[in-house]
Amino acid sequence: MFTLVTTVILYVGGFVFLYGVIRLAIRHALEEMEVRRIQAERAEELAAHRDRTLLRENGFLTGS
Repeated sequence: MFTLVTTVILYVGGFVFLYGVIRLAIRHALEEMEVRRIQAERAEELAAHRDRTLLRENGFLTGS
């Protein structure tokens, strides 16, 4: 009987632990994805600004 109770407790505890680990991993992945999205937007803004500056300084490149 003691073996059965111990097995059930460890089994349920293992599922609870596994649920927590998976939940933690998903939360970290979502946070990382948000950070990368913000970095990509910032890089796009910097590239657009760099292009505008280049064309402003070198108008002859635009062909007009």
